[in-house]
Amino acid sequence: MTTTPPTKKSPPPSPRLPRWVRWPLLALAWLLGLAAAGAAVAVLAVALGLAVAYPNLPDISELADYRPKLPLRVYSTEGALLGEFGEERRNLTPIEDIPPVMTNAVLAIEDSRFFQHGGVDYKGVLRAALANLGRVKSQGASTITMQVARNVYLSSEKTFTRKIYEILLTFKLEHLLSKNQILEIYMNQIYLGNRAYGFAAAAETYFGKPLKSISIAEAAMLAGLPKAPSAYNPISNPKRARVRQLYIIERMQENGFITAQEATEAKAEPIRLRSPSDNTRIHAEYVAEMARQLIFAQYGNEAYTRGLNVYTTLNAGEQEAAYLALRKGIMDYERRQHYRGPERFVDLPTSAAEAEDAIDDALAGHPDNGNVLAAVVLEASPRKIVAARADGEKLEITGDGLKPAQSGLSDKAPPNIRVRRGAVIRVVQTPKKTWEITQLPEVEGAFVAIDPRSGAIRALVGGFDFDKNKFNHVTQAWRQPGSAFKPFIYSAALEKGFTPATVINDAPLFFSAGVTGGQPWEPKNYDGKYDGPMTMRAGLARSKNLVSIRVLQAVGPKVAQQWVARFGFDAEKHPAYLPMALGAGSVTPMQMVAGFSVFANGGYRVNPYLITRVTDHKGRILSNVQPPATADNPRAIDARNAFVMNSLLQEVTRSGTAARAQATLKRPDLYGKTGTTNDAVDAWFAGFQPTIAAVSWIGYDTPRNLGSRETGGGLSLPIWISFMEKALKGVPVAEPTVPAGVTNVSGEWYYDEYVRTGGVSSVGLEASMPSSGESPPALAPTAPPPAEERNRILDLFRN
Repeated sequence: MTTTPPTKKSPPPSPRLPRWVRWPLLALAWLLGLAAAGAAVAVLAVALGLAVAYPNLPDISELADYRPKLPLRVYSTEGALLGEFGEERRNLTPIEDIPPVMTNAVLAIEDSRFFQHGGVDYKGVLRAALANLGRVKSQGASTITMQVARNVYLSSEKTFTRKIYEILLTFKLEHLLSKNQILEIYMNQIYLGNRAYGFAAAAETYFGKPLKSISIAEAAMLAGLPKAPSAYNPISNPKRARVRQLYIIERMQENGFITAQEATEAKAEPIRLRSPSDNTRIHAEYVAEMARQLIFAQYGNEAYTRGLNVYTTLNAGEQEAAYLALRKGIMDYERRQHYRGPERFVDLPTSAAEAEDAIDDALAGHPDNGNVLAAVVLEASPRKIVAARADGEKLEITGDGLKPAQSGLSDKAPPNIRVRRGAVIRVVQTPKKTWEITQLPEVEGAFVAIDPRSGAIRALVGGFDFDKNKFNHVTQAWRQPGSAFKPFIYSAALEKGFTPATVINDAPLFFSAGVTGGQPWEPKNYDGKYDGPMTMRAGLARSKNLVSIRVLQAVGPKVAQQWVARFGFDAEKHPAYLPMALGAGSVTPMQMVAGFSVFANGGYRVNPYLITRVTDHKGRILSNVQPPATADNPRAIDARNAFVMNSLLQEVTRSGTAARAQATLKRPDLYGKTGTTNDAVDAWFAGFQPTIAAVSWIGYDTPRNLGSRETGGGLSLPIWISFMEKALKGVPVAEPTVPAGVTNVSGEWYYDEYVRTGGVSSVGLEASMPSSGESPPALAPTAPPPAEERNRILDLFRN
């Protein structure tokens, strides 16, 4: 039986979509296809672009050993900063030395997910986009790594190409460096205003303290600077900086870096900014410049970028004492000068607001000079001056405070010196906290102190104010030393048979034109008096010019010229003529302090030096100076010569022209010599205690008379005493050791070979003496008479 297979039924035809539906779907499919193709092309284009761009990225391997431009810094022997040279202020600080409070503040505001993302924070980008679209506070999306890439290698232009390079560099940095390395570079590299790069430099610049000592409030203030160093600068824009600081404190709390209590306390903490006048805490500008020149000569322009640390011999406390002492001495002198009038006159409007603007403009060109402040007179009369400062403070000057400018307050005062409304004047605060009118000095000064045993410079002030006059008077000013040079002539005389007991006639001398070869010369004593025969000790103590000339006559100018070269003086600057006895040659204060150090250290010549060592930014020593021991220096004079000269110089500070020294400091181990040149053009005091030698000088840059009553004892000695009060505090009194070759007879010191003969017993007591610069005939030595007999003889001569 045949069966017929069932026939298959054909499926019903699909319902056809309406045309109005079918065509949009086809269009959508075509669009999707085109988009996919476009995307593929775009991906290929980006890939090709990246492939081309990546090899052109800068080599960042050097960042593994990050070395930014670091300034040259000069330090005192204790490590106090004296000066800084370079375009960028920066302290390279390892990440482990940056306090957590600082890194937390930065992370809170700049990149809170820094340790979670791979360089580009996609969540941060999305959050910033939503925030910006929602028109809430605008947010950025640059991570710290991206900022490092941008700040170190790229320009600040906002172009698509630069952004591509920034992202590529970001990935490259994240691949090469650890997170801590990247953060360390950022914390040290970022610019934070006021020439400060990095947060360590910013902490010093804005708060005057090391980074490790900052508080939460201060860290938040600093963390606000990277976004806009000018806009959020706490010095120039305190209000905006404060708003930014409060926001960062809130962000620190939100991110769990600080507690709510800490946030509240930080917001309430007052911020104490470093004042502009504190930029150099220790006034050692001349020393810093000396160090800069020495280092530049060795390293060239690299000196300003290598981060070199230069350690000097300077003692910070003694340096500040020297600075204050010199400025006080100069200002004390200035009080005795005639008033030269205000520095400027300005028209002050009647409107208070307009007057304030005029005062600000006027004082901008007349900045304060240390404690000598500038002010504008609001009202003036012979009994009272009211003046305004730039900060709006009003000062009232009355009584003794008006005396220095009394001539300018008179109704008869010429217009150029009359103190009236709108006058720009100078004022200082007195110890009694009252105000006194003054003026910037025209006179200059110098002070230098060294350790006479080694030559180490312990303090140096090259002038009244470095900004006003950068000429270093300690090393560059060649001046006549006057009577301060006499000890070197007397030292030569000791080798020619003179003793402190040698009697020398203090009587007039006259040298005709035929003898001098020029103008007649009749030297005189400073006081115009002549006291007849006196011992060499008394002659030096009382600084008798005629005694010194007779001593030089006996020694011989040529011999003396050769002798003073032993102390470091240039022989050609001390011509071999009799005026050399009065200090008519040329010296610098540095030469003088080195010369007196020979007496102080027992006869050795030392070379003053400033730099002890130089290190790189990591503390590795590049050079180290080890000065020779005192006894290893070349001997200039015998120990016995130095000892006897010290006895004479001690007499100067005990009973002579510098008696004020021992009387004030209450110690016998002080030695020195005053110096006043002809016509009182230069005023000196050079002296020492065995552990420190110091020289002070005052004079005008263009030499002129200081005043008929001005002397080294009145001008320069007080500066020296003021410094020594600080420098010798706690230093035991030094007892001199008697060297071999000297003996004391009847209270006076003699070289052993003159104990029996007495050496040269007298000079200038003969009926006639040579009137030329030649040495006199040899003088017959006699045994020294007892002290009583010697005094009787001197009394007879005086009578």
